[in-house]
Amino acid sequence: MSLATTKTSKIDRLAELTAKTETSSGASLWREAFRRLRSSKMAIIGAVVIAVFVVVAIVGPWFAPHTPTAQTWRGEVFPNQGKFIGARGENWFGLDHLGRDMFSRMLVGARQTLLVGVVSMLIGLVLGALVGTLSGAAATLGGRAGRRLDDAIMRVTDLMLALPSLLLAVSVAAVMGQSLTTVMIAVGVVQIPIFARLLRGSMLAQGGKDYVLAARSLGIRKRRIVLTQIMPNSLSPVIVQATLSLATAIIEAAALSYLGLGNPDPAVPEWGVMLSQAQRFFDNAPMMSMYPAVAIIITALGFTLLGEAMREALDPKLRG
Repeated sequence: MSLATTKTSKIDRLAELTAKTETSSGASLWREAFRRLRSSKMAIIGAVVIAVFVVVAIVGPWFAPHTPTAQTWRGEVFPNQGKFIGARGENWFGLDHLGRDMFSRMLVGARQTLLVGVVSMLIGLVLGALVGTLSGAAATLGGRAGRRLDDAIMRVTDLMLALPSLLLAVSVAAVMGQSLTTVMIAVGVVQIPIFARLLRGSMLAQGGKDYVLAARSLGIRKRRIVLTQIMPNSLSPVIVQATLSLATAIIEAAALSYLGLGNPDPAVPEWGVMLSQAQRFFDNAPMMSMYPAVAIIITALGFTLLGEAMREALDPKLRG
């Protein structure tokens, strides 16, 4: 099975899971899913990791013991001679190659990483929702012409899904030039086809519901049916995907920064940039690379654990 087929099958499966509004026991789908999440160790661990990351990103810069851009200890570090300062009482994570406090830079870099991840996800979510709503409305209520429009849109999204996400992000970033905004847009573009196909599939599942048929029989305008009934009831899988997309966005944003396509100001702390700067000194100061790398991995893992737990809570087959 190809990568594109695997992606689309997972997306379509998630859309199908949330098509039902009631479970066999009569409880709402999300209420039942939330009950399962509370007993899921994976969900709890993911939620704790995310909570710690968000708290650090919000309040961490205020508690940074030193100015993250100040080269206060520049005279103690000699990169050309392989002399670095490791963890000590004054500098918990040691110093980087310019004599800056690594612990302070990690705290400030968390906010930058969160900003890039959230903005990237929102770009993909908003634009993907617009495309998905158009495609879903066309397929559900647009007749023959609408189905043709839906086919055209879905072929474009399938083409985008067929490309490796990082390759697509690098291509967009290379065209737009080096900047933090470029990273957010590039990563956001990668998320667009995912959200578009997911929302479109969910809208198709909702299109045959009794409340849609009743609204049409009452003569309610199609646009109103789509915007006030079908689309709002189709957003459940998008919430799950948004959590998973945050993990992807953080990793891909860090990768773009690592490749030199991120913030052009190297003095601004950001985990991907810090990792890129530290690679040259890995032999003599491996911890300079380890700190941002481990932070990126743990943060992405937290979002992935919570997202996968939400997906499993919605799908009894996956729980088995």
